[in-house]
Amino acid sequence: GLAVLRDASKRQLGVLRRVQRVSPTIGLAPPKDATVLFNGTSTSAFDEKAKIAPSGNLMHGTTTKDPVGDFRLHLEFRLPYMPTAAGQARGNSGVYIQKRYEVQVLDSFGLEGVHNECGGLYKTKAPDVNMCLPPLVWQTYDIDFRAARFNAAGQKTADARVTVVQNGVAVQNNVAIPNKTGGGQPE
Repeated sequence: GLAVLRDASKRQLGVLRRVQRVSPTIGLAPPKDATVLFNGTSTSAFDEKAKIAPSGNLMHGTTTKDPVGDFRLHLEFRLPYMPTAAGQARGNSGVYIQKRYEVQVLDSFGLEGVHNECGGLYKTKAPDVNMCLPPLVWQTYDIDFRAARFNAAGQKTADARVTVVQNGVAVQNNVAIPNKTGGGQPE
C-alpha cells in the first residue's frame, strides 16, 4: 500500500501511498424508463456475434439489433493489462455510434490524450482531458448523442453532436461531428 523513498544513506525522503481510483458513475442504476441493453444474462439486444465471457461480461465486437437515433448511454468497461504493447495495440476498441462515429476505447493511462486514445473521437478530436484509469480498473462512459439531421431531400441540415463523460468528467462537450470518423460508414 505504500513505498518509502530513501537516499543512499538510508535517510527517508518521502512516502508514496497507493491511490485506488474509482469512477464516480460505476454501477449507476438505470433510470426507470431506460432500455437496458445488457444485464449480464442475455445478449438478446445484440446481433448474433454477441458473446458473454465466462466472467459474465459482454465481450467486444457486437452491435445492437435496433438502430439508434438520439440517446444517452451508460457503459462500463475494463481494459486489459498489456505492459509490452504500445499505441493501438493497448486494448484497442471503440463505441461505434450508428456504425459511423467512434468514441475510442484504449488503454491510455498516463498517455498524452490524443484523438486515437480513450475518450477521443477517432481521427477527429482529442479528448479535452485524459481521464483514463489504469488497465484492469472498471471505467465508465456516459454518452449523450444527438444524431445528424437531414431534410426531406436527404441533405444534412445539422451535424451529429456528442458529449462524452469519462469516469465522471466531460472529455467531449457537445462536440459537432462533421462526418464519419475513421473507418465509420458514410452518413
